[in-house]
Amino acid sequence: MDERAPRPAPRPKRGAPRSDKPTLRTIAEMTGLAITTISRALNNAPELSEETRSRVQRIAAEIGYVPDRTALRLKTGRTHVVSLILDPHDEILNFGQSMVSGLSSAFRGTPYHLVITPTARGGSPLDPINYVLRNRMADGVIFSRTEPDDARVKLLLESNFPFVTHGRTEIGGHAFVDYDNFTFAYEAVKRLAAKGRKHVAMISANPRFMFGRHLHDGLVQAAEESGMRYELETRVTLDDPAEEIRKLTMARIAQGDAPDAYVSPGDAVALAVIAGMVDSGLQVGRDADIVTKQMSGIFSLVRPKVDAISEDIALAGRQMGELLLRRLKGEPAETLQILQLPEIPF
Repeated sequence: MDERAPRPAPRPKRGAPRSDKPTLRTIAEMTGLAITTISRALNNAPELSEETRSRVQRIAAEIGYVPDRTALRLKTGRTHVVSLILDPHDEILNFGQSMVSGLSSAFRGTPYHLVITPTARGGSPLDPINYVLRNRMADGVIFSRTEPDDARVKLLLESNFPFVTHGRTEIGGHAFVDYDNFTFAYEAVKRLAAKGRKHVAMISANPRFMFGRHLHDGLVQAAEESGMRYELETRVTLDDPAEEIRKLTMARIAQGDAPDAYVSPGDAVALAVIAGMVDSGLQVGRDADIVTKQMSGIFSLVRPKVDAISEDIALAGRQMGELLLRRLKGEPAETLQILQLPEIPF
């Protein structure tokens, strides 16, 4: 056998990366543009024309180009990952789904992609934050359910790590998007008072959360101004199973002198309260009225109709994503704060 004869090319090993994976050079050859221009277009560089950016991004999507994130991290020091730290309670009636939808729309067309980091039920809220910081798993984080003296906010501020919260704190100096729960509860009680109701109740959030405090303060102020009696249920919160809320509503009605008005901070709570009323032989609109916060759109299908004030979680997600992108570009956190005011439909 002639040892000088060319040897056959070795067969690729199973599991080896494909050699035809699209690269920046692939897009450059297809468009006739420089590789540096391709990279800038994929990163939405404002100095390039919208036509160039759109053309490059369209071709990249068509050929299935995916950035080499390991190489990007080595080159830029960034992961181009944003971590959404999701509390297990936040899955009530599509909270998490709506939040992800809004965040995804904010990051569309940018080099950033979203990764969900769950908080273990019963675990410390600091665990996922420490995990991200220790392993540099993301360039920024987003989380909800803030507390007045939130340890997560303190840690991230001390670490100078970009983040946006869904909710305010008493610490200040950080980026946030929040819904005005004080105004929601206040206007809900005023609506019930206008209907002639005299005794209002609310199953709220755990008072350790800022939004729970805002709900409490709004209800109390409006009830006192309207001369209504009020009671704030403490045996259950909106995080408890709907069946427990239904049973407690029935038990409260059975005690006598029951409320004739309810403020609900969420869809699931309102459905449970309505079930408790109906199972106790009461009728919504006759024996008691409800004003609920609506986050899922489900109350457009509930009969008899009840008053609802909407909170747009997808909008909050998009706004938080946009604020985080601005924070990652170096804008001061103190200028990146949004308070959503409820639109009162009645």
